[in-house]
Amino acid sequence: MINAGDTAFVLVSSALVMFMTPGLALFYGGMVRTKNVLATIMQSLTIIGLVTVIWVLWGYSLSFGPDVGGVVGNLSWFGLMDVGLSPSPNYASTIPHQAFMIFQGMFAIITPALITGAFAERMKFSTLLVFIALWSTLVYSPLAHWVWGSGGWLANLGALDFAGGTVVHISSGASALAAVLIISKRKGYGKEQFIPHNLPMTLTGTAILWFGWFGFNAGSALGSNGLAAAAFVNTHVAAATASLGWMFAEWIHHGKPTTLGAASGAVAGLVAITPAAGFVSPVSALIIGGLAGVLCYGAVMAKAKLGYDDSLDVVGIHGVGGTWGALATGLFASTVVNADGANGLFFGNPGQLWIQFLSVIVTCLFTFTMTLAILKVLDLIMGLKVSEEEEIRGLDVTQHSEAGYSF
Repeated sequence: MINAGDTAFVLVSSALVMFMTPGLALFYGGMVRTKNVLATIMQSLTIIGLVTVIWVLWGYSLSFGPDVGGVVGNLSWFGLMDVGLSPSPNYASTIPHQAFMIFQGMFAIITPALITGAFAERMKFSTLLVFIALWSTLVYSPLAHWVWGSGGWLANLGALDFAGGTVVHISSGASALAAVLIISKRKGYGKEQFIPHNLPMTLTGTAILWFGWFGFNAGSALGSNGLAAAAFVNTHVAAATASLGWMFAEWIHHGKPTTLGAASGAVAGLVAITPAAGFVSPVSALIIGGLAGVLCYGAVMAKAKLGYDDSLDVVGIHGVGGTWGALATGLFASTVVNADGANGLFFGNPGQLWIQFLSVIVTCLFTFTMTLAILKVLDLIMGLKVSEEEEIRGLDVTQHSEAGYSF
């Protein structure tokens, strides 16, 4: 039977998750140079439209449709055929099937948008659109089915991912790494500073992301219940402690705390708690968040030594934060919090940590390899990077004939 309270909760949560992608646009937009602000925002906004169309036509069916060998859904729900207003036979029994579909669709939107931060300020817009369409179809949909789909092989294995540690964050982080290894560095990288042009914009984006993340994690309970409350509390606790963790790590390392560091730390905490939000206690969330801030700060600092140009730290925050969160779920998960989950290592079940480790490795290998293959093909056909002259002039003018600011 459809429950009005659960339905309202999931629809509001869907709106909150949708709001996260414009928030991400501001978060990323403030960190690039003035000449690239509109192009950076445009990428996230366009992905909302493009992935929505893909999700309605075939993305949802591939992700959550009737299982094919534990690997992918079939196309029997193409164009939302048989995805109606009654509860789904396989998912969320108290809300309309379309409510579940649109909630999951918002996850499908923000995940590829996260990747764009890795190659900000240098990718062709036309190539980006084709890449997003292919990645959403060939990478996101199968992975979502593995972890969340009825019959998915990682779900059957017992992997725990409450709201997207593997499906959203590790996948975007590993894909971002593949992208920065194949797309050449920005002109002047390592020789000149690339200073964020508008940190208040980035902080506004951070606030929107933090706000929207309550829908992201609490909404994944798929009902207005105690599990949603637990996920809500854990989300806030982890973000708060991670912000402090990054800030103090930076303070000790560089001598001064920064607003960008505090904002990045908050996002790192939100990333890390995502897979664990519905499986751990608030004290565990505090530990997960605090360590996420320190670990992700270290990962971002290591970028310069490793020499790859991840423009807006997608690998360091989403890749490392998501990996830590998935493994931490295998440490701190407790059936006292969620009887439908499993106990982790610290609650007597070391096997869960192994399952989480396996899910991390599989996700990294699959998404990295597939992204690399997609980008190599597109590079041969369309080219990935704008010309040097276009990069110098800025993507706002060369890709969109606009300017973010008029002085």
